[in-house]
Amino acid sequence: MQNLKDDRKPFAEINGLYEKIKEIVHVDRVLLNESMSKHTSFKIGGPAAMLIEIADSSELAHLLPLLKAEDAQYFIMGNGSNLLVSDDGYKGIVIKLADYLTNVTIDKHNITAEAGVLLSTLSKIIAKESLIGFEFASGIPGTVGGAITMNAGAYDGEMKNYVKSVKVLTQTGEILDLTNEEMNFGYRISDVIKYDYIVLETTFTFEKGDPEEISEKTKDFTERRTSKQPLTLPSAGSMFKRPVGYFAGKLIDDSGLRGVRIGDAQISEKHCGFVVNRGKATCREVLDLIQMVQKVVKDNYGVMLETEVKYLGG
Repeated sequence: MQNLKDDRKPFAEINGLYEKIKEIVHVDRVLLNESMSKHTSFKIGGPAAMLIEIADSSELAHLLPLLKAEDAQYFIMGNGSNLLVSDDGYKGIVIKLADYLTNVTIDKHNITAEAGVLLSTLSKIIAKESLIGFEFASGIPGTVGGAITMNAGAYDGEMKNYVKSVKVLTQTGEILDLTNEEMNFGYRISDVIKYDYIVLETTFTFEKGDPEEISEKTKDFTERRTSKQPLTLPSAGSMFKRPVGYFAGKLIDDSGLRGVRIGDAQISEKHCGFVVNRGKATCREVLDLIQMVQKVVKDNYGVMLETEVKYLGG
């Protein structure tokens, strides 16, 4: 699991930082000791020392140089659909892009969406324009920023197939416009991860399609998800990457782990690739369950399952 802990300074150790941040971001969007369970789809996580809700890219461009100058711990999130937060919370600053960076513009076959736009919302907008290809993303949880970062995909579709360009912010505050080729998309990876960029907005390009075909595809993918995935329980989506030559869910199921639980963390009975929160699951329970699954599958099949979910703690 990708551990996002770092050695930069915790928020509490930096004198005067709160006042400096309030000069950039309105105080109503600067939350202290905010429970991360409110901001993740897993409904798990202790308090972040500070959570900042960003209203526009200009705020972010002014905020990052300040945090870097102070050597402050910070983490940038979308809507928390692919995130597991420690029970002890996070001693740094969480910067949330979802809820505000949600503008979408349409120019014929090109659609430009800011990082905070939900994929479910964007897919409806694209379908309404009778543009074909994005139906696969209609049920993927998360935002455009997160989906571009991880090159999200489903049902043989991927973000990279429709990206024209991506506007990113570097850690030094520079804004870059990158082409699809310059993003170096791969399976659940892109140069956003390699260079620690922050996605600001993405321009997609599509072909015109038949509205009925688009509607039927979307309906088909939706029915597949609702029948096969545990959408009624809190989770972080698919927990494990697909190992080469295998399916993670089948390996787990064939290992006799369907429905196995530690506390309120459970391998979904509906889809073994998901870990669900049955009510009051803790981060520790989820981590213990993941480690158990990895060990059993490795012992049985010689395959080490890698997680897709990010872990934030410290």
